[in-house]
Amino acid sequence: MKRVIDLQSYARRQHFEYFSSMQYPYVGVTTPVDVTGLVRFCKEKGYSFYLTFLHIAALAADDVPQLRQRIHGGGIVEYKECPTSHTELLDNGTYCYCTLRHHIPLEEYIPYAQEARERSRQNASIDEEEDSESMYFISALPWISYTALIQPAAGGEESNPRITWGRFQEDWRGRLQLPVTLLAHHALVDGIHIAEFYRNLERMIRETAGVI
Repeated sequence: MKRVIDLQSYARRQHFEYFSSMQYPYVGVTTPVDVTGLVRFCKEKGYSFYLTFLHIAALAADDVPQLRQRIHGGGIVEYKECPTSHTELLDNGTYCYCTLRHHIPLEEYIPYAQEARERSRQNASIDEEEDSESMYFISALPWISYTALIQPAAGGEESNPRITWGRFQEDWRGRLQLPVTLLAHHALVDGIHIAEFYRNLERMIRETAGVI
């Protein structure tokens, strides 16, 4: 489900028009996120860290309305919820896409997601689904811990947020830090909205891991 935003009353109309005219209108941020408690939680539960973090990141994005907005036909639509399309590594070193919905409890999401990722590996397709406009595009670099990332984007009206993370590493305090990147279309999203995503992410990590 989606609604059309009235540009006549849209507070960011000038910003929307300004950034929509740019050749590369995307804004991205990479920041370390403390996942010490979440890693411990996943080990205790026997959950995949990748799927657990994917569930949390998608919910954190959903709590920012601007990240559920897409440019469509020169205007803006806002989706009620946005599924994820994430990359799955294949045995031949390439990858395929897997689509998941995340508005279910984590204990239900994990087995559902595990089955879906196995099916996607068997199909081994990178064809985009017809409703891909609503999706968050998710990927990971589990082999390295990084401090910056440049991500590809089609340009034009392509405005799907991209969420990526790398390998967590231990800092000087013994805490596990995960580099997390968010890329969004600046015609829809400003720095304040990006900051809101990271606040949501950190809060949901603490709640999931049972850490105050």
